[in-house]
Amino acid sequence: MGHTTTDGPRIAGLLLAAGGGRRLGGRPKALLEHRGRPLVEHAVGVLRAGGCDVVHVVLGAAAGAVRERASLPGCVLVDNPDWEGGMGSSLRVGLASLEASGADAAVVSLVDQPGIGPEAVRRVAAAYRSRDALAAAAYDGRRGHPVLLGADRWADVGASAEGDRGARAYLGEHEAAIVLVECGDVAEPYDIDTVEDLAHLE
Repeated sequence: MGHTTTDGPRIAGLLLAAGGGRRLGGRPKALLEHRGRPLVEHAVGVLRAGGCDVVHVVLGAAAGAVRERASLPGCVLVDNPDWEGGMGSSLRVGLASLEASGADAAVVSLVDQPGIGPEAVRRVAAAYRSRDALAAAAYDGRRGHPVLLGADRWADVGASAEGDRGARAYLGEHEAAIVLVECGDVAEPYDIDTVEDLAHLE
């Protein structure tokens, strides 16, 4: 461990795409249509275009249908059997799957934020300095997604991820260590949570 290569750090993408879309009448978020394709495809494309060389996707709601309908070549697909318990379990499952990837850090993004594109991913990934890096996109100074988690922090983040809080508790406790990367000029951090929000999709 700890060897460095001249290629720079390996930054993985971790896409949390397990949500069941409770407020969308139970339509799995990964399968919402955006530009004629499932939203999960769009989100993976954003991570790849932002420089993530391996992308792990955590599936939950309608995981079988997502595997059938979405074209996700080269991605590591991970099922979260406890997805209904909230985002925390998906983050745990995803970080555990990354342990064997050899990545130095992961950029964590959410499937239901299509207003966040490759430039925000690129900026947050560029904040990587070491395997205990912590960085997050900021929108007018307020912390949001994507979030960069150095590999040395994965176990602790996973241990603190519960319910719908994801990494929020951990990030709150380590506020001083987080590098905030302003992305408000290149991205919009809205979520697709309600039927009204579907207007954001094309």
